[in-house]
Amino acid sequence: MTRQKILEMRDLSISFKTNQGSVEAIRGVDLDLYRGETLAIVGESGSGKSVTVKTIMGILANNQRINTGVIDYSYEADGKVNSVDLLKISKKEMRRRFNGKRIAMVFQDPMTSLNPTMPIGEQIMEGMFIHYHTPKKEAREKALRLLELVGIPNGEERFGQYPHQLSGGMRQRVVIAIALACDPEILICDEPTTALDVTIQSKILDLINMIQKKNNIAVIYITHDLGVVSKVADYVNVMYAGRIVEKGSVNDIFYDPKHPYTWGLLSAMPDINTSSDKLYAIPGNPPNLAHHKQGDPFYIRNDYALNIDKRVEPPMYQISKTHYVASWLMHEKAPKVEMPTALRERIDQMKLEASQYERV
Repeated sequence: MTRQKILEMRDLSISFKTNQGSVEAIRGVDLDLYRGETLAIVGESGSGKSVTVKTIMGILANNQRINTGVIDYSYEADGKVNSVDLLKISKKEMRRRFNGKRIAMVFQDPMTSLNPTMPIGEQIMEGMFIHYHTPKKEAREKALRLLELVGIPNGEERFGQYPHQLSGGMRQRVVIAIALACDPEILICDEPTTALDVTIQSKILDLINMIQKKNNIAVIYITHDLGVVSKVADYVNVMYAGRIVEKGSVNDIFYDPKHPYTWGLLSAMPDINTSSDKLYAIPGNPPNLAHHKQGDPFYIRNDYALNIDKRVEPPMYQISKTHYVASWLMHEKAPKVEMPTALRERIDQMKLEASQYERV
């Protein structure tokens, strides 16, 4: 089956005006999103994941400036496929035509995205009123169906309750219901399970997956939890210091990673056999981009860095049809470096465990 591209981002560069001067926080980011698929963007806090995806919805800070880039969104309307560069339309037009209607977002903390003074039922219906002028009775019926869909029991009773009257898991489900109210084509999930316990996390992930399959929507998942990525993603982009450093299918990233930063992220994943005193951590801290002048920002933390990393940031090398890596180690003249033995053994174990659940 032919994959249908719904969003294409090219050469997105964003800077922030700070007391230390202009900081180039997002640097030449490219990404592609296809209908019915999940793209996970992973990396440490501060790598630029949320800033990148919020730009899709035109959510910009006052001190934020878009220097370069194109975000080409393809959508169907009036029986034909239309295309628009989301960076070239006004905020007012973005809110009227796309935000909440065709592109929706599930934020990390529901208590900061829900209105504490408004019943949750009204918050779910609000987008229907704004974008489609849905009659109140019809909007209420749909809101109740959404509450049922996201697994909130006693919808009639919950409809009139306020956010503070719900548990954390229920509030997150309400946020998902709000995002789905106008049947979006793209759903952006920014760390939607971070503050939830493991059991609720699993239910939320299953819920998003079920809704995606039912409505054939495209999902962008922002997280630093590779355990979550392994469960939900079709494709993965690894970000470091405002740039994509490795991207590929979920199997490329988990079974054949090439970038030392990706090796570090995978090595830091805890599992049932890992004790707290043996947890791996990537040495050092992410760079302050206000002070970054040249070379690869990962150079100082990279045990496999080459002399050229001090001077020139590496280009993106294509490893296979789906796999790309921004590392000088991929250059034909670079020394051949193998991933750490412990990580290789762990990947082999993950492959073995995954094969046990494949069809005979």
